[in-house]
Amino acid sequence: MSEPRLPLAYLMPGSASFSEFLAGQAPDLLPSRRAVPAGNAGDLAPHATTIVAATFPHGVVMAGDRRATMGNIIAQRDIEKVFPADEYSVVGIAGTAGLAVEMVRLFQTELEHYEKIEGTTLSMDGKANRLAALIRANLGLAMQGLAVVPLFAGFDLAADQGRIFSYDVTGGRYEEQAFHSVGSGSLFARGSLKKLYREDFSAEECVMAVIQALYDAADDDSATGGPDLTRRIFPVVHVVTAEGGHRVPEAEVAEIADRMLASRMQRPDGPAAALI
Repeated sequence: MSEPRLPLAYLMPGSASFSEFLAGQAPDLLPSRRAVPAGNAGDLAPHATTIVAATFPHGVVMAGDRRATMGNIIAQRDIEKVFPADEYSVVGIAGTAGLAVEMVRLFQTELEHYEKIEGTTLSMDGKANRLAALIRANLGLAMQGLAVVPLFAGFDLAADQGRIFSYDVTGGRYEEQAFHSVGSGSLFARGSLKKLYREDFSAEECVMAVIQALYDAADDDSATGGPDLTRRIFPVVHVVTAEGGHRVPEAEVAEIADRMLASRMQRPDGPAAALI
């Protein structure tokens, strides 16, 4: 009798968590199990910075700047920091860029695996909890300077509203109201949104507000990249509603950014009528 093409563990019923399965069968593939040099390894890796999210009556918007830094050096100008987690949620990365991208891929697979095993999608709270578990597993690397602190958002079909979740390096999960930001420029971005945010935003107005917030963050934080008019590099923006999520086309983001910057040339805060 011939040997099965796959190990027996792959053919038996098991956990709906892909990360738990991977930890049992191939733990060396988990980002948190990677060996790193002694000392503060964070100094050797590019870091991603500011992510902003805001809700509006029919969904949620998340945007991220495109700059990655390594100390005082710009390591990359066009990195992408916002990714779809599944059809109704998005995740933005701040912290060690390479490790964060691997964590996002594992999180995407985790949600897809659960849906295939259980025949249904995780609830919004369930998704947020799964991401918290992945962050908690990375605590050892975070203590060596390789921290990952994402921002998670999506549309909750049960509650019929957009929701935003932030985290700390220990995996602590916190639900945010209206808007939030993470990364080195988050203080300036949240300060900007305090002035710009309205509960009755349309999707386009919400996109404009988060782009404004990223611009304000870049104005005061050297690790955050603002709209790059010379290279035509603009923030990555995702919108999630009851119909699902989508990335706003780059041409549309560029047009909104150009309109915003034109208003800033007249007044630093932008005239109220020109913000939208």
